[in-house]
Amino acid sequence: MKIWEASYIAGIIDGEGSITLTRMHKHEHRRPMITIPSTDKELLVYIHSIIGGVINNKKNYKPDTHKNSYTLSVKNKIDVLSTLRYIHPFLRIERKRLRAQWILEHYESVTPRNGKYSPEMLVAKKEFENFFFTI
Repeated sequence: MKIWEASYIAGIIDGEGSITLTRMHKHEHRRPMITIPSTDKELLVYIHSIIGGVINNKKNYKPDTHKNSYTLSVKNKIDVLSTLRYIHPFLRIERKRLRAQWILEHYESVTPRNGKYSPEMLVAKKEFENFFFTI
């Protein structure tokens, strides 16, 4: 990713996107995710070509008065972490910058590669998640 692309994507995320932790399944631990909603599919296709992810259509209940809407979701750990590394310096919204920084600094240390948590690791993971949501 080029510097100007990172700053552009950071601006889009500052304006419309989110950096959060989410569960894919009910009983699993949360993982980082970047989402960007938009009515401009071309914009999301462009960003998707740089950072990956999946573009989903949102249900339009009033097609005669509302535009079609789409969401780019980046859930793959490698894609999310590499995107955050690039865009972090350019994020201007403090909450989003702090969330990105927290994930970059702590996520991998509280997440074992094999997915097996010791009791101490579970406590650290929960503290990581709890603090993240206070940001």
